[in-house]
Amino acid sequence: MAQDQKRVLVTGGAGFLGSHLCDRLVDGGHDVLCVDNFYTGSKANVDGLLKHPRFELMRHDVTFPLYVEVDRIFNLACPASPVHYQHDPVQTTKTSVHGAINMLGLAKRVGARILQASTSEVYGDPEIHPQVEGYWGRVNPVGIRSCYDEGKRCAETLFFDYWRQHQLEIKVMRIFNTYGPRMHPNDGRVVSNFIVQALKGEPITIYGDGTQTRSFCYVDDLIEGMLRLMDSPADFTGPVNIGNPGEFTMLELAETVLRLVGGTSKIEYRPLPSDDPKQRQPDIRLAKATFDWEPKVGLEDGLKETIAYFRHRLQG
Repeated sequence: MAQDQKRVLVTGGAGFLGSHLCDRLVDGGHDVLCVDNFYTGSKANVDGLLKHPRFELMRHDVTFPLYVEVDRIFNLACPASPVHYQHDPVQTTKTSVHGAINMLGLAKRVGARILQASTSEVYGDPEIHPQVEGYWGRVNPVGIRSCYDEGKRCAETLFFDYWRQHQLEIKVMRIFNTYGPRMHPNDGRVVSNFIVQALKGEPITIYGDGTQTRSFCYVDDLIEGMLRLMDSPADFTGPVNIGNPGEFTMLELAETVLRLVGGTSKIEYRPLPSDDPKQRQPDIRLAKATFDWEPKVGLEDGLKETIAYFRHRLQG
């Protein structure tokens, strides 16, 4: 094995983000073990890698221990959209917490460096804007989104306790809204919702009055940030925000999608779900300063790629 070639485990590797990460790792010359229970992931996402000699796919649920020999672990396993994580909230919390315990235990046993894919949801409905890593958040611990929000917060706790107690090399990244090809068409996320509705000529549904904001990061930028964080100095643990600080209202996003898709869809307004954050925007100064990362893909360019993917998928 070449000196810089690593044996890399990606949990949730057949999901939206995980499959793009596996592509980049294989392209970089690494041996990749992709682990997924296919709850929200899909074999179709890694179809192009299945015959590659440096790629291996394993069906496994991270709530059970895993015994493999690896150098690095990217822990991405967890349903990440409200539709999926609220379908079985107990399992969602188990995936975040038991999954973290099992992957941290593996990392400790084999001496691997491990990265946790955390989330901007750890900030809850924030009182400060944009969100900086030192902000502790404002999260409802007993709401319908708590299984995900608190599960990810507990996973961060476990990572830092393993770092303090066992000197494990950890990396914690807080992922802000990410979009791009291979998103699940029915995951309830705003970008996929709007695009699929517009392509089908259905009304575009905006929850609330359309003034709530999100910051949208294209998947290629996000994966670049993830790889740079994993390669950052051993004494840098994070947590670090990875996302695009460009902020858009839901109405602006809907109008942009409509313009790019064309068609005749109208906008419909619905009541805002409970605990839905009003604002979401990352402060990315830490990522810039530590490993020189910032997003490069503008919203329109990224949306064009995503629309092309969904157009092809809906026609297929």
